[in-house]
Amino acid sequence: MTSQDVIHDFYVPAFRVKKDALPGRYTSLWFEANQTGTYHLFCAQYCGTNHAQMIGWVYVMTPPDYAAWLAAGEKIESMAQQGERLFTQLGCTSCHVAEGTGRAPSLVGIYGRPEKLANGETRIVDESLIHDAIILPNSVHLPNYQPIMPTFKGQVNEDQVNQLVAYVKSLGSQERTNGK
Repeated sequence: MTSQDVIHDFYVPAFRVKKDALPGRYTSLWFEANQTGTYHLFCAQYCGTNHAQMIGWVYVMTPPDYAAWLAAGEKIESMAQQGERLFTQLGCTSCHVAEGTGRAPSLVGIYGRPEKLANGETRIVDESLIHDAIILPNSVHLPNYQPIMPTFKGQVNEDQVNQLVAYVKSLGSQERTNGK
């Protein structure tokens, strides 16, 4: 989860789970629903004028019901598929070549891996680092590459950044890509 503006909370009282959604950071929440039904979700952090309108539902189904619902739904692109399309449209493929022969690093298998930056700091390649590389590329300069990555701040919105992050995450490792 992330926020585009202020702190929000993803809160499902029936499951006793609550997690902050923070601007510029990614957080996640995992829970297991043990009873089918429909449950309210709220923003539990006073976040501004429309706070009371930030509500929704969590639908818990049996596995067969979920499979039937999924099969009946409209086919849409996943975030990773949308990110892949955007990655190509923005021309990222001209520098980030999968084989590692481009002017920028290959992104295959980079997610979750520690990377040493030009300033000597080592960071895990996570959602925040990928986000920073897209919006503030000079903050994650890699030592063996020229700092030629342009900023996409103002060119892509937060949803599109999330799509690009999902695409990079989907690239997995080289071993999984080759089926080894």
